Amino acid sequence: MDMRYVLTINQRDSREVGDLVDDLLRSLRRFPTTVPFQRSVGDEVVGVVDSATTAVDAALQALRPRRWHVGIGVGGVTPPVPEDLLDASGPGLVYARRAVDRARRTGERTPLAVEGPDGAIAADAEAVLRLLGQIVSTRTAAEWAVLDLMTPGARGQQKHVAQELGITAQAVSRAVVRSSWTEEWATRPAAARLLDLAHGPESLPPAGPGS
Repeated sequence: MDMRYVLTINQRDSREVGDLVDDLLRSLRRFPTTVPFQRSVGDEVVGVVDSATTAVDAALQALRPRRWHVGIGVGGVTPPVPEDLLDASGPGLVYARRAVDRARRTGERTPLAVEGPDGAIAADAEAVLRLLGQIVSTRTAAEWAVLDLMTPGARGQQKHVAQELGITAQAVSRAVVRSSWTEEWATRPAAARLLDLAHGPESLPPAGPGS
């Protein structure tokens, strides 16, 4: 059984804004995957990644527009993995389904949940990711115009971003500070580390009520 991560992402308000699955899939294409993100049923997307860092990146990308419930399942998919994830099985898929269902029920401001073999560490990962998701999902369009041109860890880039946008370097600096961009990127590795630790001794989770 592979030590991977399954993301199940379900649209929050499709009746109001229409089906946004294609938009989400386009935004997720840049992330490396074991099984590419794909529509599963209705307005739901599922994908498999083999890096906790990628799982964090993809989850935060989905949370950015405030249109999606995100479930992260810490666990693998039983090989051989079929092209259609509807035909796949494994702990990661079970955990991801539980996570996204819980994200839909909780009513939290950041609709994300994590499930995995080590429940306590999965809860810690969830708490950190919800804080990160809150930061990401409350940014303004003006802040994103700046941040989308920034590269984490690069020095001296604010002047170039300002020139690209035709604004002052001070305006770029204010956008970076207001958006907690530096703090977000400093925290992402901690979230990924917790997802890694949540694997525990991987095994199929016990059936819940009504399973």
